[in-house]
Amino acid sequence: MRDVLDELLRAWRAGEEAGLATVTATWSSAPRQPGAAMFVGVDGTATGSVSGGCVEGAVYELCREVAAAGVPRTTRFGVTDDDAFEVGLPCGGTIELFVERAGFPELPLLADEVAAGRPVALLTCVDGPPGRVGQHLVVTPDGRHGSLGGDRIDDAATDDGRGLLAAGRTGLLHYGPDGQRRGAGLSVLVTAFAPAARMLVFGATDHAAAVARIGSFLGYRVTVCDARPVFATARRFPEADEVVVDWPHRYLAAESGAGRLDDRTVVCVLTHDPKFDVPVLEVALPLPLAYVGAMGSRRTHDDRLKRLRETGLTAGQIARLSSPIGLDLGGRTPEETAVSVAAEIVAARWNGSGGRLSGTSGPIHT
Repeated sequence: MRDVLDELLRAWRAGEEAGLATVTATWSSAPRQPGAAMFVGVDGTATGSVSGGCVEGAVYELCREVAAAGVPRTTRFGVTDDDAFEVGLPCGGTIELFVERAGFPELPLLADEVAAGRPVALLTCVDGPPGRVGQHLVVTPDGRHGSLGGDRIDDAATDDGRGLLAAGRTGLLHYGPDGQRRGAGLSVLVTAFAPAARMLVFGATDHAAAVARIGSFLGYRVTVCDARPVFATARRFPEADEVVVDWPHRYLAAESGAGRLDDRTVVCVLTHDPKFDVPVLEVALPLPLAYVGAMGSRRTHDDRLKRLRETGLTAGQIARLSSPIGLDLGGRTPEETAVSVAAEIVAARWNGSGGRLSGTSGPIHT
């Protein structure tokens, strides 16, 4: 989305009549999530994607039409449409799009907040009374800029939008025509630009370098931490956003105490040493984190469980530990191991089984 924002800002400052399509809702096996966007510039270039390629051609033409006319519109593509296969939507899913002429006065503020890594949400009225559709509101944790058309809707949408922003979620809000919470007729898309989720990798090893690399690829802000300064260097971990020399348990406790962890944070303990991994797991497992995994053999795992029980952790807390870390892919190298770790993290995030899709039936995305 950052590349789309950059193009939006450039076009708006140049006064160009560009088009923007944003996914507002999806059903079944739709390839992209709400908030995904595609920008089409006045020169005909396209940035971003709303379907991973399925309907890009049709959406491209819609963007150009709306940019020229200046009238926003909502459209839907699904496999049951008569023209679904004509425009290339064979995936079985359905997507709803809001298409508008790109640009609004609060866009520079939005771009600045995103560039600075501060949480911010863009609220767009995508359905409602005439004059409301296409209005924008930019919401931060302590302020708002712009308007959706009235104080009542602005107040309600700001409160609800901040709730989605705090959770790092993008989604639709529904209100009455004047912003009544109990009502229908007005829909607001909240596109949340939350700071990247964190991946904390403990242990400055070759496996840690591979996990840091794939974590960055997945969009995490990656920290590698080890108490040994000779191994914990930025040169050894160029893909990490930061490399910290500290005892893992002390660093994790400090980050938690400072409020810099949340329920999207993943922790990978790759130290292979009980004097490092048991203390950091003792801190990690009671925290409301998305994932906690630890590397080691079966014997190491059994010994680790015994030591963790002796710390006083509950059975439920210990059960949250993914150990040995990763899915069973049969990998051997650090890079192959990193793929198995990443696969387990993704499966945990989306409640996937980790099995082969060819051996399952029903919807691919649930």
